[in-house]
Amino acid sequence: MQAKVFEYFSGEFDCEILIVSDEKEAFLCSQATEFLGIKSFVLPDFRAEFGDDLRSFSSELFEISKTLSQFYKFSGKKLLIAPFHTLLNNLPDKKHLQSKTINFADKLNFNDLADELLRFGYESVDIVESRGEFSIRGEIIDIFSVSSDEPCRILCFGDEVESIRYYSPATQISLKTELESIEITPFVANLTKSEYQKANAKIDAISTDALISDLNSLGFWAIDDFVDFVKIYKCKFLNKIDFSLYERDFSKFNGIKILPDAKIYRDLEVSLSADFFMLNAKKEILLLSNTKMAFDALNLGEYENVKFRQSPFILNIASSDKVIVSINKVQKKERTKKPSLVVDELKINDYVVHEEYGIGRFLGLEKIAVLGATREFVVIAYANDDRLLLPVEHLNLIDRYIAVNGSVAVLDRLGKASFAKLKEKVREKLFIIASKIIALAAQRELINGIVIKKDDLEYLKFIQNAGFSYTKDQESAVAEILTDLESGRVMDRLLSGDVGFGKTEVAMNAIFACVKSGYQALFFVPTTLLSAQHYKSLVERFREFNIAVFRLDRFTSTKEKKALTNALENGTPLVCVGTHALLSLKAQNVGLIIIDEEHKFGVKQKEKLKEISSNSHLLSMSATPIPRSLNMALSKIKGYSTLKTPPSSRLEVRTSVREFDEKIVKEAILRELRRAGQVFYIHNHIADMMQTAKFLMKLIPKIRILILHSKIDAKTTEDEMMKFENGEYDVLLCTSIVESGIHLPNANTIIVENANKFGIADLHQLRGRVGRSDKQAYCYFLIDDKNAISDDALKRLVALESNSTLGSGAVLAYHDLEIRGGGNIVGEAQSGHIEAIGYSLYLKMLEDEINRLLNQNEPKRKNLELKLSINAFLNPEFIREDRLRLELYRRLSKCENVGEVFEIGVEIEDRFGKIDTFTKQFLDLIIIKIMATNLGYKAISNAGQNIVLTAQSDEKIRLKSHSLDDDDILAEIMKFLRNSKELK
Repeated sequence: MQAKVFEYFSGEFDCEILIVSDEKEAFLCSQATEFLGIKSFVLPDFRAEFGDDLRSFSSELFEISKTLSQFYKFSGKKLLIAPFHTLLNNLPDKKHLQSKTINFADKLNFNDLADELLRFGYESVDIVESRGEFSIRGEIIDIFSVSSDEPCRILCFGDEVESIRYYSPATQISLKTELESIEITPFVANLTKSEYQKANAKIDAISTDALISDLNSLGFWAIDDFVDFVKIYKCKFLNKIDFSLYERDFSKFNGIKILPDAKIYRDLEVSLSADFFMLNAKKEILLLSNTKMAFDALNLGEYENVKFRQSPFILNIASSDKVIVSINKVQKKERTKKPSLVVDELKINDYVVHEEYGIGRFLGLEKIAVLGATREFVVIAYANDDRLLLPVEHLNLIDRYIAVNGSVAVLDRLGKASFAKLKEKVREKLFIIASKIIALAAQRELINGIVIKKDDLEYLKFIQNAGFSYTKDQESAVAEILTDLESGRVMDRLLSGDVGFGKTEVAMNAIFACVKSGYQALFFVPTTLLSAQHYKSLVERFREFNIAVFRLDRFTSTKEKKALTNALENGTPLVCVGTHALLSLKAQNVGLIIIDEEHKFGVKQKEKLKEISSNSHLLSMSATPIPRSLNMALSKIKGYSTLKTPPSSRLEVRTSVREFDEKIVKEAILRELRRAGQVFYIHNHIADMMQTAKFLMKLIPKIRILILHSKIDAKTTEDEMMKFENGEYDVLLCTSIVESGIHLPNANTIIVENANKFGIADLHQLRGRVGRSDKQAYCYFLIDDKNAISDDALKRLVALESNSTLGSGAVLAYHDLEIRGGGNIVGEAQSGHIEAIGYSLYLKMLEDEINRLLNQNEPKRKNLELKLSINAFLNPEFIREDRLRLELYRRLSKCENVGEVFEIGVEIEDRFGKIDTFTKQFLDLIIIKIMATNLGYKAISNAGQNIVLTAQSDEKIRLKSHSLDDDDILAEIMKFLRNSKELK
């Protein structure tokens, strides 16, 4: 392919658009043409059909706007490379993509700018995190242009632009470099007011199943004067395409010629070895590399025919006398999961847990005048319609209530001691668990660990044989594990990361080092299905390295079991993967034990695991991360590595939110079956699951359906899942408890009924069940009636649709996952206690118990009571959105040192403008809270100018401020606390 392109475009060419099959072909072609000095612009593979909701295609549309905008501006030798599906649509012309430039010192009319950005196809939001979004807050404007890699923040003085800077979407803090100007590229088209009205009228007339009919969902279909690129540009096909495989009309491509075959060059699949250079000793070899250092590392000085050229391109072709070969690697698009600032976003009527009062319902924020001063409170409803007003500076005392298996919360009663008694019971139980964790860790500390070292040369071959490059997370996890194995101390490390993020590959590094050092490695998994999957992977990976791989589960034959028993008793170096059946065998020479999804083993099995692993290195693997706070407590007694980066080949899941329609269900299932894939169908009501199965059978006769839910026993579930993995079923019809530990790369479509009845976290987690291969995965969230659900629920579903990575709301999924994951570390079935107090408080208490046992002298911090009659709150006129204020209150309430408060203060000023008096006084209040708590005070109050600080010993210190002004009262308290700190 590259040879053909290189040869054709080396001479005189008559082609403005090169038509290819997909994005992979487009990339390789662009590398060849760019090497020849032809500026190449690559369009994405856009496969939407007229009337489709375009929110799930937003990334492709952003790319189309960005690429075409650059293409039109470039005046030199250029080529547009486009997949044929994209060219089936008319695309924006030069006039549609006229950008807007905002310069330093420009005068802006904010209303006109907002109106213009809406006509550009941009969306107005609270927090700008993704392309095509903007926010205007007073004199601060945030815009994320579709052609930019970072959003920019424009600060105005009055109506004049006085600062333009990029900022980080993750932290929302501006970078220091000032810009002279910023260019904003339209998303889809730059419309005049009349064109905008015309487009909206056309949108209303489009027959569609989009939940929200607006410019973002349907605008691309509603603009009349887009152009047919096939008609106005000279086009050539890269190769012949068999259009009979597709169901659309491709007649517009009739008559377009195909690039001639290469006569001089041929494509090269190459591995740079000594043999390669010897075979091509008589040819001129041009080696392309991004850096001279990478070239020098190959030590090719003895080959006079090898020349180096610094070049970023990937081109591998050869002729009879010349070879061009690249050592550059494909730079995959980085798709890091961006954290939103609104992580713990509370919604009205969410259940929360207060550390002292128990489970209540969050009713929102309320400004209340107390002692003649205005403050803001969090309102929480308890049983019997009682209400608790919690000062926002103590927001750290509450957490969202999440129970095991989604149990329904029962409101506690205010003023009753029952919650305190319940907490004490739980604390007693947690003391035992924490003691066990620490005793086990202490026991391991006393044992001399087996020293496992790797042979560097052989290990290098093993790494190179992976067939892909490790992510940074994998590299650091492998380094930490190998350091532990060589240290002489017994390793106890937890490795966490989502399914498909490469935990098994990391574990195989440890297995390789262990077996090559002459020891045995045992790999425990909870199910036969996982055992089969891991066995397949281990055999494949270790085939070339003379490592014996065994398997022990229900399907192991007597002969195989006997061979394994003998090998284990003789101390033969090997690796064996198996279920709990492996616990019944005796092994003489175990160097490493790996446990996958440890929390799924029973208590007795765990005790046996602890016995056999007491002298061996231990690596536990989990698909759920543990909470950061608990990780800090546990890190004192065990190692923790985490994989957060997805593999580079992973595609984002194409998400659609639709009203329930038989046609959508039928098309979604048939599309997956046409490519020999499988489907998850989530129906969360066991009672009428058979009716749903009949409906699917009627819709698609002969379809093979597997029904699974929590009332089917574990053995049957496991056997049936084995059949599903082997392709004996087409559809898995099940409740929302889709097995999270299994890897089913052939299932790439998931349909969720009644999606509005799930939390955003659950929906995100369900979506994560598909897209585990390099195939495009599809997720359908179906709702019964869009008019019957709240605007808020609709907004959240639509946000999921256009944000298939972890975006604003969907970060809750990660947070929930962290909370769920914590239970796995503890490994005790404490569901009764967890339901009573919620996971977050349960884990907080466990952390306290571990810390208390590790450091008996650590003072128990008590909450400080602040009864100050001052006006202190985050001003709603300054930060308008409740959810943003609530999030800032939460973060400020959790600050443990004054520096953190100042950092948040700088961020607030950066995001919202000059801080007003009430907000400044609230920040001072938080600083006082931190300093007074650290100095051991339990209360601070005032009556006019007279201030009283009460110590834990009930000793009272009296101060007097210069005046009744709020700032003087705060200044007097801070001055005293600072002096006390210095004296201390």
